Amino acid sequence: MFDELKNLVMTNRSYRRFDNTVKISDDTVKALIELARNTPSAANKQPLRYAYSVESELNEKIYTTLKWAGYLSDWDGPENNERPTAYIILLTPNDITTASMHDEGIVCQTILLGARALGLGGCILGNVDRASLKNIMNIPDEYSIKLVIALGKPVENIVLKDISSGDDIKYYRDENKTHYVPKIKLDDIILK
Repeated sequence: MFDELKNLVMTNRSYRRFDNTVKISDDTVKALIELARNTPSAANKQPLRYAYSVESELNEKIYTTLKWAGYLSDWDGPENNERPTAYIILLTPNDITTASMHDEGIVCQTILLGARALGLGGCILGNVDRASLKNIMNIPDEYSIKLVIALGKPVENIVLKDISSGDDIKYYRDENKTHYVPKIKLDDIILK
């Protein structure tokens, strides 16, 4: 079982390019949200709410509100045929008094691990034009958009590259569109 979990974690990357001919169903998105619903929550407050889309036309509108890869300054995001086929939007009520940041991280990781178990992948996006997205999705004023998870069938080749502490951590792509993700070595992150 550990090996299965390890495989899910090791292949759970920030995928930004997808096969948009592989559609994701309502049932699949609801199953991923059901996983999220059952995760731990700080003080069991369960503040997160969700909006989602699996519709092509709505997905195109959502896409216009997102920025995709800060370190890839010459890339504006996936091409039309490589865009996500589903989005999940994490929301919290504006009057929430407890920090939901911990819940957001747990939920996002759980959704993405669930997606990997289904042969899908995704990317957590925080650089969002929230006002526009709120309007597009008809989100009530009493909710704030926290994060967006883009989902689809990945077409990206991602390679983890061990680096030493202090080396450049910026991800990058080569001429073949292979996406490299530097990861600090285990011995450099454990204090002895």
